[in-house]
Amino acid sequence: MEQRALSDIARKKRVFAHAKKIGNIAKTCRYFGISRETYYKWKRSFSEKGDIGLVNSKPCPENPTLRVPQSIEEKILHLRKNYHFGPERISWSLERYFNMKVSTSGVYQVLKRHGLNKLPRGTPKRSIKDFKRYEKQVPGHRIQVDVKFLTFYKNGEKIRRFQYTAIDDATRARALQVYDRHTQENAIKFIDHIRQTFPFRIHTIQTDNVLYSE
Repeated sequence: MEQRALSDIARKKRVFAHAKKIGNIAKTCRYFGISRETYYKWKRSFSEKGDIGLVNSKPCPENPTLRVPQSIEEKILHLRKNYHFGPERISWSLERYFNMKVSTSGVYQVLKRHGLNKLPRGTPKRSIKDFKRYEKQVPGHRIQVDVKFLTFYKNGEKIRRFQYTAIDDATRARALQVYDRHTQENAIKFIDHIRQTFPFRIHTIQTDNVLYSE
């Protein structure tokens, strides 16, 4: 059996195991970013066909030249599972924060291939209209500041880091720093960092819909 098929089986069995452990299918679906319809579809297929029923089917041969690169695909899945973003918001986030351009339909195909194209029932839907951007013509007039949580593993140990990113709305100039902790002290350090980094005076900083002006 191919490695990809084994990966499909292992991933879906982890979902089943989690549901059995906590005794709540709805919470399990929210945790893994899948719909209950998808969960029960996997369950039925497993009951009828065993492990082979958990392998994602291929309706037609894939064209590797049209497929989203693995590095981008991982970010798409991360945004879907952790933030329940839709295809449009994921496409927008990739371009804004990572300078990666993927069409909405391209994002949807990735989600569909991994069984994540439908949000669990009851999950609030978000759109980019909920996150208004203020594009200014004067450098430093408004700086957008966001914090991204980074999780990775080193020698089997889970490590958490916090990436602070600042983007000037006028020039799209960026500055970022990574810290061990998400604290007020590090937030102040980051503000001092961008004041020294950007070659223009900062008038307003926006973070989580809150404005701070100098």
